[in-house]
Amino acid sequence: MKQLTKAEEEIMQLLWELEEGNVAAIMDMMSDPKPAYNTVSTIIRILENKAFVSHRKEGKGYIYFPIIKKEEYSNQSLNKLMNNYFNGSFRNMVSFFVKKNDMDVNDLETILKEINKEGKSDS
Repeated sequence: MKQLTKAEEEIMQLLWELEEGNVAAIMDMMSDPKPAYNTVSTIIRILENKAFVSHRKEGKGYIYFPIIKKEEYSNQSLNKLMNNYFNGSFRNMVSFFVKKNDMDVNDLETILKEINKEGKSDS
């Protein structure tokens, strides 16, 4: 899966939230100052070329929708981060975030409960 630029990822975040929409709908969700319509349209075409987005014709325009799930991209991004900065070690990555974010024991227990809950629901 290809990596996204910051601008591409911003558009994808909006499309994941919208589920589908035209360029105007995507722009409506953007904060000011908004980029030009043509800029957003160009980014969406790039996302189509990268196989993150597809479209269907509706009237004279197009409705765009994500074809990559947010969770799939998040997992891939997290794995890349872990491999590039933490020698592929989940333990090293978690340890780093615990130290840098000054987490306490209660925070860690909450995270472990969530992980255990997810593990049981996947079984």
